[in-house]
Amino acid sequence: MPDDKQSRLDVIRQKIMDDEVTPQLAETAIQLVFGDGNPDADVVFIGEAPGKKEDEQGKPFIGASGKFLNEMLGTIGLKREDIYITNIVKYRPPDNRDPKPDEKTEFLPYLQSQLEVIQPKVVVTLGRHSTNCFLPDLQISKVHGEPQRVKLSLKEDEGDILEVIILPLFHPAAALYNPAQRQTLIDDFAVIPTIMNKIKSN
Repeated sequence: MPDDKQSRLDVIRQKIMDDEVTPQLAETAIQLVFGDGNPDADVVFIGEAPGKKEDEQGKPFIGASGKFLNEMLGTIGLKREDIYITNIVKYRPPDNRDPKPDEKTEFLPYLQSQLEVIQPKVVVTLGRHSTNCFLPDLQISKVHGEPQRVKLSLKEDEGDILEVIILPLFHPAAALYNPAQRQTLIDDFAVIPTIMNKIKSN
């Protein structure tokens, strides 16, 4: 029931504001950028933090790297409405600086709650910040495009485990200005349908 999932996601969104997560970031940002897409998606994309356009419009990945992401989704027959997309950090860091470790740590439980509600089969991490939240010891330059099976313990129920495939990819922003990385990202994207088909045939 997607509607039920959406209302549960709305509760998490409100909780971030009620809990005053990273008040220093909230102060400099225009608004919270929570997530966008299909709450019933099999694939969730996770970036690091909103940029200027995202902060202005309240949606993740709508700037130049978002357009590139949409193009790549098209190459594997998906649209934005088919997936769910969010960031670890939900407020734009000043001047688009990298999110700090403590900021990522503060937001992580809410990200886990989002995944708990959506129950995706595949989590695509975009960039090193996102990848290292789930695979702290791996370097994205070495593991990009290689699916990793991970068990995430969920906070609602200590014994509850969500088993997902994590697919680490380079961040679209990095690939925009680097033709070699752009092609690598397009090639790595092609792994997503393969993973989905394998999951469905099991």
